[in-house]
Amino acid sequence: MSRAARPQVARMSVEQPLWRALTWYRVLVLGYVLTGYSVAVADYVHPVAAGVFLGLLAVWTLVTTPFVGSAARCTKRFLLADLGVALTGILLTPVVDSHARVVAGQPTLVGIWSAGPVLAFAIKGGWRWAAATSAIVGVSNVVERGEVTQGNVHSIVLLFFITTGIGYVVEVARSSERALARALQIDAATRERERLARDIHDSVLQVLAMVQRRGGEIGGEAAELGRLAGEQEVALRALVSSASAPPPRDERGAEAVEVPCGEEESTDLAALLGRYTGARVTVSAPAGPVPLEPYAARQVAAAVGAALDNVRTHAGGQAHAWILVEDEGGEVLVSVRDDGPGIPVGRLAAAEREGRLGVAQSIRGRLRDLGGTAELVSVPGQGTEVELRIPRTRRTTDERTGR
Repeated sequence: MSRAARPQVARMSVEQPLWRALTWYRVLVLGYVLTGYSVAVADYVHPVAAGVFLGLLAVWTLVTTPFVGSAARCTKRFLLADLGVALTGILLTPVVDSHARVVAGQPTLVGIWSAGPVLAFAIKGGWRWAAATSAIVGVSNVVERGEVTQGNVHSIVLLFFITTGIGYVVEVARSSERALARALQIDAATRERERLARDIHDSVLQVLAMVQRRGGEIGGEAAELGRLAGEQEVALRALVSSASAPPPRDERGAEAVEVPCGEEESTDLAALLGRYTGARVTVSAPAGPVPLEPYAARQVAAAVGAALDNVRTHAGGQAHAWILVEDEGGEVLVSVRDDGPGIPVGRLAAAEREGRLGVAQSIRGRLRDLGGTAELVSVPGQGTEVELRIPRTRRTTDERTGR
């Protein structure tokens, strides 16, 4: 399977921007705290001790910056140490600052830097961790102040609701991220199963069906061989149907078209479909090439092969088919029309119930994976027409127009 065809599951992180924001918050708030100290240094009872602590705080903040860069680096041990630094700064305030300033409600020695560890707990562990650490910081503020004041309560409540709110948002985002990743994995697995189901339809089931048909025509021991092939066909259809989200197949498989699997930029769809030209198949295409990405061209050719196989199986060996290729710039239109008796009303629905999903998988499934559509129009007695619409990628369109 080519790289272009293999479904990729995107890996995303909704919390990484929060870690980056916390990194900048710690650094900017450190500058704010140091500025506040330099302005009010004369008011401190022990300005030298306060300055030494703030110097150590600056070193701690800058050295530990990588730890708040991601959830993997922000370990529990670091979180506890960071919280310990904040609590030390809060409880050291009454020692180095004047009692009058403490009672008046002046900021603690670490100021709003103490919210950083609480935010780290919120991003790392969710709202419960945030609630516990904000409560610890709140109690330390009450101890530092020596009493419960209106300003105290306001700051504690504000810190509690902001950090627990962020923690709750992080938990919801993580849950949504896991659900989305799981949905993408299921979608990728489903597409892969559908691709395998189409491959089986285009090869193994086709051979089994041919053996069953030819064995019945020859008779004798060949008839018994045909009967066994028919049983294996039914068993394989049931197996593929149960393993694939929508089941597989239709009446007979599609002809495989050999195409080099190199790294060419584009493939001429008209030339590829021209290989189907025969006594009872007419191919009409533009005079110039009709470029498509190699994988898309191969899938369209296989879908056309499945349509032609259905013509031979259901319309008979004398039926004639016409393939028309139209290049409409932004998309390519391919139609396959026959002069057979048409499909009886309800026949496709009945085939799906029987596990024969050649139209649904080998034709519509391929076009759906390419972002295109496949429409089937059939009038009893007037033949059947399958219309395939394939969107072009910007790269292929630009190659065609020379831009």
